[in-house]
Amino acid sequence: MFEIPVLNENNEKVLCEMNGKNADMGMTIKIKYLKAGESVSFFESENETAVLLVAGEVKFLWNNQSQTGRRKDPFDMKPYCLHTSKCTAFTLEALADSEIVVQQTDNDKQFDAVFYTPENCLYQEFGKGQWDGAGHRVVSTMFDPDNAPYSNMVLGEVFNKPGRWSSYPPHHHPQPEVYYYRFDKPQGFGACFNADNVYKSVDSSACFIHDGEDHQQVVAPGYNMYYVWMIRHIDGDPWYKTTRFVSPEHEWLTRE
Repeated sequence: MFEIPVLNENNEKVLCEMNGKNADMGMTIKIKYLKAGESVSFFESENETAVLLVAGEVKFLWNNQSQTGRRKDPFDMKPYCLHTSKCTAFTLEALADSEIVVQQTDNDKQFDAVFYTPENCLYQEFGKGQWDGAGHRVVSTMFDPDNAPYSNMVLGEVFNKPGRWSSYPPHHHPQPEVYYYRFDKPQGFGACFNADNVYKSVDSSACFIHDGEDHQQVVAPGYNMYYVWMIRHIDGDPWYKTTRFVSPEHEWLTRE
């Protein structure tokens, strides 16, 4: 499924809600826009929460700690993200006009809040030597089961180079996943493949991926594409980096 979320009266775009829109994703995900000088506070009694800075400048305040993240735009490889368990109060103060992604899901576990910076995020380069470089991209991971086994979510980013493919070869997994796209120019576009459907990905659009649906992406030449990827673990069946099932007809690509 694919859509272009609309801005609501709270200056946010709702991608999915656990008890509402696109509930089968098992997460609440919102894109929130903050004006310079604006602040927003969070406290969830049942849900863990991750807040990722996409663009702008924000001060994160929690448990008598504070950190500031600054990011020119999504293509600046400087992610700042606060990840908290339930029953953790925190506040964001916008020091400039800013865009953030809020990702939440239910989680009984309580854990110490973690603040992710460009220095403690995992960056991986894929596809540079494959398929004449057609799948060359950079993937960053804030947290997954390797560094946050207590979480019920996964959060990362993909930097898709112009004219190249990502999330490739075509693959699927049982855990639900959401993509949120940004382009370096408002007219930028690409193609989102989801099972047997193909959608035109555009700035601020979103893709919702279900169990067993092959998903792969491509961006038009001349445009950079960025997307946040967010996964909800299935209870008793968490997603791992090896949880990528390539369809049999495409398995030969893994040997190229």
